[in-house]
Amino acid sequence: MSQVLFITAHPHDETVSFSMATAKSFIESYKASNPNDEVVHIDLYNSYIPQIDADVFAGWGKLQSGQGFEELSEGEQGKLSDQFVNADKYVFVTPFWNFSFPPVMKAYLDSVSVAGKTFKYTAEGPVGLLPDKKALHIQARGGYYSEGPAADLEMGHRYIGQMMNFYGITDFDGLIVEGHNANPEKAEEIKADAIERAKALGQTF
Repeated sequence: MSQVLFITAHPHDETVSFSMATAKSFIESYKASNPNDEVVHIDLYNSYIPQIDADVFAGWGKLQSGQGFEELSEGEQGKLSDQFVNADKYVFVTPFWNFSFPPVMKAYLDSVSVAGKTFKYTAEGPVGLLPDKKALHIQARGGYYSEGPAADLEMGHRYIGQMMNFYGITDFDGLIVEGHNANPEKAEEIKADAIERAKALGQTF
Protein backbone atom coordinates (compact mmCIF):
# COMPACT_ATOMS: atom_id res chain seq x y z
CA MET A 1 0.00 0.00 0.00
CA SER A 2 1.25 3.46 -0.91
CA GLN A 3 0.44 6.78 0.69
CA VAL A 4 -0.26 9.68 -1.65
CA LEU A 5 -0.16 13.32 -0.55
CA PHE A 6 -2.72 15.25 -2.64
CA ILE A 7 -1.46 18.79 -2.10
CA THR A 8 -3.73 21.53 -3.43
CA ALA A 9 -2.91 25.23 -3.47
CA HIS A 10 -6.04 26.79 -4.90
CA PRO A 11 -8.69 29.02 -3.29
CA HIS A 12 -11.39 27.65 -5.65
CA ASP A 13 -12.90 24.21 -6.17
CA GLU A 14 -13.46 22.12 -9.30
CA THR A 15 -16.59 24.05 -10.29
CA VAL A 16 -14.47 27.16 -10.94
CA SER A 17 -10.89 26.00 -11.46
CA PHE A 18 -9.63 24.01 -14.44
CA SER A 19 -6.68 22.89 -12.29
CA MET A 20 -8.96 21.52 -9.59
CA ALA A 21 -11.38 19.91 -12.06
CA THR A 22 -8.49 18.11 -13.72
CA ALA A 23 -7.07 17.09 -10.35
CA LYS A 24 -10.44 15.78 -9.16
CA SER A 25 -10.70 13.51 -12.20
CA PHE A 26 -7.12 12.35 -11.70
CA ILE A 27 -7.51 11.48 -8.03
CA GLU A 28 -10.84 9.70 -8.59
CA SER A 29 -9.23 7.60 -11.30
CA TYR A 30 -6.22 6.90 -9.10
CA LYS A 31 -8.38 5.77 -6.19
CA ALA A 32 -10.41 3.48 -8.45
CA SER A 33 -7.21 1.91 -9.79
CA ASN A 34 -5.48 1.73 -6.40
CA PRO A 35 -8.23 1.05 -3.83
CA ASN A 36 -5.76 -0.02 -1.14
CA ASP A 37 -3.68 3.13 -1.28
CA GLU A 38 -4.17 5.96 1.20
CA VAL A 39 -4.76 9.40 -0.28
CA VAL A 40 -4.22 12.30 2.15
CA HIS A 41 -5.57 15.66 1.00
CA ILE A 42 -3.57 18.68 2.16
CA ASP A 43 -5.51 21.84 1.33
CA LEU A 44 -2.85 24.51 1.73
CA TYR A 45 -5.45 27.27 1.86
CA ASN A 46 -7.01 25.63 4.91
CA SER A 47 -3.90 24.35 6.67
CA TYR A 48 -1.34 25.89 8.96
CA ILE A 49 1.83 26.21 6.91
CA PRO A 50 4.70 27.54 9.02
CA GLN A 51 6.80 30.35 7.64
CA ILE A 52 10.57 30.20 7.98
CA ASP A 53 11.11 31.81 11.37
CA ALA A 54 13.41 31.57 14.40
CA ASP A 55 11.98 28.21 15.52
CA VAL A 56 12.45 26.71 12.07
CA PHE A 57 16.01 27.98 11.79
CA ALA A 58 16.78 26.65 15.27
CA GLY A 59 15.36 23.26 14.32
CA TRP A 60 17.31 23.13 11.08
CA GLY A 61 20.49 23.97 12.93
CA LYS A 62 19.98 21.12 15.39
CA LEU A 63 19.26 18.65 12.60
CA GLN A 64 22.38 19.70 10.72
CA SER A 65 24.44 19.17 13.88
CA GLY A 66 23.19 15.59 14.13
CA GLN A 67 20.46 15.94 16.74
CA GLY A 68 17.23 14.01 16.23
CA PHE A 69 13.67 15.31 16.17
CA GLU A 70 13.13 14.10 19.72
CA GLU A 71 15.75 16.63 20.87
CA LEU A 72 13.93 19.60 19.35
CA SER A 73 11.76 21.85 21.46
CA GLU A 74 7.99 21.41 21.31
CA GLY A 75 7.66 24.53 19.12
CA GLU A 76 10.29 23.29 16.72
CA GLN A 77 8.78 19.82 16.47
CA GLY A 78 5.39 21.24 15.49
CA LYS A 79 6.92 22.87 12.42
CA LEU A 80 9.04 19.97 11.22
CA SER A 81 6.60 17.26 10.24
CA ASP A 82 7.58 13.84 8.96
CA GLN A 83 4.42 13.63 6.85
CA PHE A 84 6.12 14.52 3.59
CA VAL A 85 9.01 12.12 4.11
CA ASN A 86 6.73 9.22 5.03
CA ALA A 87 4.60 9.49 1.89
CA ASP A 88 5.33 7.54 -1.29
CA LYS A 89 3.81 9.78 -3.95
CA TYR A 90 2.99 13.47 -4.28
CA VAL A 91 0.40 15.25 -6.39
CA PHE A 92 0.76 19.03 -6.42
CA VAL A 93 -2.17 21.07 -7.75
CA THR A 94 -1.79 24.78 -8.43
CA PRO A 95 -3.13 27.55 -10.62
CA PHE A 96 -0.72 29.57 -12.77
CA TRP A 97 -0.36 32.93 -11.08
CA ASN A 98 2.15 35.60 -12.06
CA PHE A 99 4.21 33.04 -14.01
CA SER A 100 4.38 30.73 -10.99
CA PHE A 101 1.95 29.52 -8.29
CA PRO A 102 0.36 30.85 -5.06
CA PRO A 103 2.85 31.77 -2.31
CA VAL A 104 1.37 29.17 0.03
CA MET A 105 2.93 26.44 -2.15
CA LYS A 106 6.37 28.03 -1.76
CA ALA A 107 5.81 28.17 2.00
CA TYR A 108 4.88 24.48 2.01
CA LEU A 109 7.97 23.46 0.05
CA ASP A 110 10.09 25.59 2.37
CA SER A 111 8.60 23.79 5.36
CA VAL A 112 9.55 20.33 4.06
CA SER A 113 13.02 21.31 2.82
CA VAL A 114 14.81 20.12 5.93
CA ALA A 115 18.43 18.97 6.00
CA GLY A 116 18.60 15.43 7.30
CA LYS A 117 15.02 14.69 6.23
CA THR A 118 14.48 15.49 2.54
CA PHE A 119 18.13 16.16 1.67
CA LYS A 120 21.56 16.14 3.27
CA TYR A 121 24.77 18.11 2.88
CA THR A 122 27.88 16.29 1.69
CA ALA A 123 31.39 17.30 0.68
CA GLU A 124 30.20 17.12 -2.94
CA GLY A 125 27.12 19.24 -2.28
CA PRO A 126 23.49 18.56 -1.30
CA VAL A 127 22.08 15.07 -1.94
CA GLY A 128 18.36 14.22 -2.00
CA LEU A 129 17.09 11.62 0.46
CA LEU A 130 13.86 10.60 -1.28
CA PRO A 131 15.04 8.78 -4.43
CA ASP A 132 12.28 6.18 -4.52
CA LYS A 133 9.33 8.58 -4.52
CA LYS A 134 7.37 9.97 -7.46
CA ALA A 135 5.58 13.25 -8.02
CA LEU A 136 3.10 14.93 -10.34
CA HIS A 137 2.23 18.60 -10.83
CA ILE A 138 -1.23 19.48 -12.17
CA GLN A 139 -1.60 23.07 -13.35
CA ALA A 140 -3.95 25.02 -15.61
CA ARG A 141 -2.65 28.06 -17.49
CA GLY A 142 -4.85 30.46 -19.39
CA GLY A 143 -2.16 31.04 -22.00
CA TYR A 144 0.51 28.90 -23.61
CA TYR A 145 3.75 28.50 -21.68
CA SER A 146 4.97 24.96 -22.35
CA GLU A 147 6.60 26.08 -25.59
CA GLY A 148 6.84 29.13 -27.77
CA PRO A 149 7.83 32.72 -26.95
CA ALA A 150 6.41 32.65 -23.40
CA ALA A 151 8.08 29.40 -22.32
CA ASP A 152 10.94 31.17 -20.54
CA LEU A 153 8.42 33.00 -18.35
CA GLU A 154 7.09 29.79 -16.78
CA MET A 155 8.61 29.39 -13.32
CA GLY A 156 6.09 27.37 -11.30
CA HIS A 157 6.31 23.91 -12.85
CA ARG A 158 10.06 24.29 -13.29
CA TYR A 159 10.44 25.29 -9.65
CA ILE A 160 8.52 22.29 -8.32
CA GLY A 161 10.53 20.03 -10.61
CA GLN A 162 13.77 21.55 -9.32
CA MET A 163 12.70 21.00 -5.72
CA MET A 164 11.76 17.38 -6.43
CA ASN A 165 15.19 16.85 -7.97
CA PHE A 166 16.72 18.48 -4.90
CA TYR A 167 14.95 15.87 -2.75
CA GLY A 168 16.21 13.10 -5.03
CA ILE A 169 12.85 12.58 -6.76
CA THR A 170 13.60 12.12 -10.45
CA ASP A 171 10.25 10.53 -11.32
CA PHE A 172 8.43 13.84 -11.83
CA ASP A 173 5.76 14.59 -14.40
CA GLY A 174 3.37 17.40 -15.28
CA LEU A 175 -0.28 17.38 -16.31
CA ILE A 176 -0.60 20.83 -17.84
CA VAL A 177 -3.83 22.42 -19.09
CA GLU A 178 -3.23 25.40 -21.35
CA GLY A 179 -4.92 27.99 -23.53
CA HIS A 180 -8.46 28.29 -22.23
CA ASN A 181 -8.18 32.04 -21.78
CA ALA A 182 -6.22 32.59 -24.97
CA ASN A 183 -8.87 30.62 -26.88
CA PRO A 184 -12.08 30.96 -24.86
CA GLU A 185 -14.13 29.41 -27.67
CA LYS A 186 -12.15 26.19 -27.08
CA ALA A 187 -12.18 26.34 -23.27
CA GLU A 188 -14.61 23.47 -22.74
CA GLU A 189 -12.79 21.34 -25.30
CA ILE A 190 -9.48 22.03 -23.56
CA LYS A 191 -11.00 21.14 -20.19
CA ALA A 192 -12.56 17.93 -21.50
CA ASP A 193 -9.24 16.86 -23.03
CA ALA A 194 -7.44 17.54 -19.74
CA ILE A 195 -9.96 15.48 -17.80
CA GLU A 196 -9.52 12.54 -20.16
CA ARG A 197 -5.74 12.77 -19.81
CA ALA A 198 -6.15 12.95 -16.05
CA LYS A 199 -8.27 9.80 -15.96
CA ALA A 200 -5.73 7.90 -18.05
CA LEU A 201 -2.79 9.07 -15.93
CA GLY A 202 -4.64 8.21 -12.73
CA GLN A 203 -4.63 4.57 -13.80
CA THR A 204 -0.86 4.40 -14.24
CA PHE A 205 0.60 6.85 -11.69
